[in-house]
Amino acid sequence: MHEPIIKGNMISIPSSLEYLTNIDDFIEGILRGFEVEESTIADIAISVSELVNNSVSHGNKSDDGKTVSVSIAKKGNDIEIKIEDQGQGFDPRAISNPLDEENLLKDTGRGIFIVNALMDKVDVQTTKDGTITTITKSIV
Repeated sequence: MHEPIIKGNMISIPSSLEYLTNIDDFIEGILRGFEVEESTIADIAISVSELVNNSVSHGNKSDDGKTVSVSIAKKGNDIEIKIEDQGQGFDPRAISNPLDEENLLKDTGRGIFIVNALMDKVDVQTTKDGTITTITKSIV
């Protein structure tokens, strides 16, 4: 298995959940460098963890020959983070509402719901090479 690769404000990991702490440390370190409030760092870290988990498990199907990349940028008063995988993509509108009665006791299905609640903007694009999820959070 390969090790994480860091280039500037981007980290790339093999599709294994054992690298989630690397992603967390990377994102939190950059956010602290941007002087982001700790509560906002927590919201962003939770969102990134949920999306990376989805990218590894659902997108890349835990194929450690595939990678998940996370990049972060400060654009004015916004933090923009892109999570890219090499999976087949998905339609976020097709995800069941976890608050519907028939879904309340399910073990899965809350990640995108949580991300939408914590972030100001969530955009999912499916390309021929995978899925790119862009999340944005205002830091003002």
